[in-house]
Amino acid sequence: MKFVTAIIKPFKLDDVREALSEVGVNGMTVTEVKGFGRQKGHTELYRGAEYVVDFLPKVKLEVAIADVLLESTLEIIADAASTGKIGDGKTFVTDLEQAIRIRTGETGENAL
Repeated sequence: MKFVTAIIKPFKLDDVREALSEVGVNGMTVTEVKGFGRQKGHTELYRGAEYVVDFLPKVKLEVAIADVLLESTLEIIADAASTGKIGDGKTFVTDLEQAIRIRTGETGENAL
């Protein structure tokens, strides 16, 4: 099992969610986050005053998947979240040792 974490632009969330559901990714956790990468934020103008926005709004998407879905999941996230511009985000993959469905006690991939 793998745990995929993706940081994407907020307006791309629905595209990613729909694409993942088409290949059988059943559940996900979404968190609104703020951060910056290479772009280091940007400058905005408000009522004539210029100010720096250090942390940009992003969405953190977390998905636990079976090993066989890893490659397709990564491709789908990259395709659906891409705008071709700086700040599109990143995807991280970690090993998931155990999953337990609390309601039924199922473990492993059956719990996903």
